[in-house]
Amino acid sequence: QVQLVESGGGLVQVGGSLRLSCAASGGTFSNYRMGWFRQAPGKEREFVAAISWSGIFNYAECALGRFTIARDNAKNTVFLQMNSLKPEDTAVYYCAGAVGQVALTLWRSPQTYNYWGQGTQVTVSS
Repeated sequence: QVQLVESGGGLVQVGGSLRLSCAASGGTFSNYRMGWFRQAPGKEREFVAAISWSGIFNYAECALGRFTIARDNAKNTVFLQMNSLKPEDTAVYYCAGAVGQVALTLWRSPQTYNYWGQGTQVTVSS
């Protein structure tokens, strides 16, 4: 049973930074594609960033230039460094893990992920 546990969320002012972590257990982490999604109140869950087992990454337009995804396979952990935060970044952020390979264009689809964390709240105040 794979479990993903996010941490690092909180309240931050506009322009500030946060580093989210997602610790995985119960599976072979190094084989998984890992992603970050977010969901704001009243909105659908949206893709933020993903990284393959080999370190290839993919970002949503909203994350380009501000967010960085990274993984530490030795610690079974994936990170999301978020800089220059904006009020529109306020959301619950979810970590997700995927088994198997799909086309890069499908990394943005939640349906291609098998495992999900419980989420961590990020609030950016203006």
